[in-house]
Amino acid sequence: MSEIVSFTHDTDGERLSGVYGGDGDAGPGRATVVLLHGAGTGSKERLVPLLAEFVARGCRALAFDFSGHGDSTGTLAELSLRRRFEQAVAVIDAHAPADGPLVPVGFSMSGQTVADLVAHYRDRVTALGLCAPAVYAAEAWELPFGDGAGRFSEIIRTPGSWRGSPALDVLRAFPGRAVLAVPGDDAVIPPAVTQAVQEALTARAHCFRLDLPDADHRLGLRLRDHEPDRRALVSAVLSGSAGPGPGQLSGAARTTPAATAATRLA
Repeated sequence: MSEIVSFTHDTDGERLSGVYGGDGDAGPGRATVVLLHGAGTGSKERLVPLLAEFVARGCRALAFDFSGHGDSTGTLAELSLRRRFEQAVAVIDAHAPADGPLVPVGFSMSGQTVADLVAHYRDRVTALGLCAPAVYAAEAWELPFGDGAGRFSEIIRTPGSWRGSPALDVLRAFPGRAVLAVPGDDAVIPPAVTQAVQEALTARAHCFRLDLPDADHRLGLRLRDHEPDRRALVSAVLSGSAGPGPGQLSGAARTTPAATAATRLA
């Protein structure tokens, strides 16, 4: 299996810390999986085992810390949804093969970032994964997160502010393969948000739902510590060995041997 290598990337006035693998093993046309951590204490470190699993299946894969997280510079209060998107684009453009297929997999707040990347890269995004995802009102996108008492927090705490999120429109139009991973106990994401995301994905995408009944919102930690769930997610995103080969994407459904299995929705 390819070695997991550390890197840094300077962009947006910050030095971002990342890891990648699969360059040595993956041939032309293989997907690059981009793992995007959530907010708060989220970081790339908890995603390394998931990254290694994608690499073991023949993919290129990378993960990085957004500014204000993990080993990257910057402060969380100065980060925004816009800056998260721009930082992700900068890292992808520097470390993924130009014009190659992309598979963004986002946790929590990065559900919004995945949708932003789909809108930006369009047909290059051949599949995506959303793990306990959040989406946000358009007016929140430019605002710094602040200290919890500013305008960003005011908007996202307004009941139903997410309902008009442009991210939902992007997901409705996405025609590729989509996996929605849903914990059994999510105290962060309202069920109505999860339902809206699911309904958006079933509009056009080949959508699969992966229920993790014993998990809470922190799916990055869950997947780090539970190999069967980790393998189930990767199999759902890549469609397993029934497809055209490791690291390639197939439209065929697959039920994993783990206790959790992906259920096809559309």
